Amino acid sequence: MENSQALNPQPLNPQPPEAQQLEFHVSYLNTLSGRIEHEEFGDRSAAERFANSQLKEAEAWAVVDVVVLPAAQQQHEHAQQLVA
Repeated sequence: MENSQALNPQPLNPQPPEAQQLEFHVSYLNTLSGRIEHEEFGDRSAAERFANSQLKEAEAWAVVDVVVLPAAQQQHEHAQQLVA
């Protein structure tokens, strides 16, 4: 029965994963300057509203990217929230 562990592997991290914190990054073409710019948002609906507001001209574009924050950054932000 030496192979019983191979048939039923134990999970490396038996604790449930913590909820992941997300940010929403909007990259868009600023048609006035001709430059690609970026904005960060804490919720998807705000990011999508901002992206949609940038689509005023035919050559305009905007992209919303979902970014999972690293655990260390989440803890740092949580500590800042507690102090502030």
